[in-house]
Amino acid sequence: MDHWLESGGSNPTSSDSYGDRASARARREAREARLATLTSRVEEDSNRDYKKLYESALTENQKLKTKLQEAQLELADIKSKLEKMAQQKQEKTSDRSSMLEMEKRERRALERKMSEMEEEMKVLTELKSDNQRLKDENGALIRVISKLSK
Repeated sequence: MDHWLESGGSNPTSSDSYGDRASARARREAREARLATLTSRVEEDSNRDYKKLYESALTENQKLKTKLQEAQLELADIKSKLEKMAQQKQEKTSDRSSMLEMEKRERRALERKMSEMEEEMKVLTELKSDNQRLKDENGALIRVISKLSK
């Protein structure tokens, strides 16, 4: 297409064709200048758009990093609390098991003491009956002695 414009027609040697070629060249250069200006504006606009997109992505990325750090801190806090609770539960369980063991020992000791006291009660009952029998025999002997001494 440029070749046709440069040729200016069928006779390249005529003076009209030289003027046509110069005018065609000027038009072409003006068109190229307009195209270069438009291209430059489009590039600037797209560069601005890319810059805006980049800045927006950078801002969003920073916000997400901040949220991630906050979430990580919260997770660490929750893990710490969970570990403390597990440790307290373990301590309570060990305390509870030691308390149960102590209660079992106390119960066995009380049961032994109760058995001993039951045995003592039997002995005491036997002693009371022996004492009563001896009192009765003593009274009978006193009566016999008093009849014999008269």
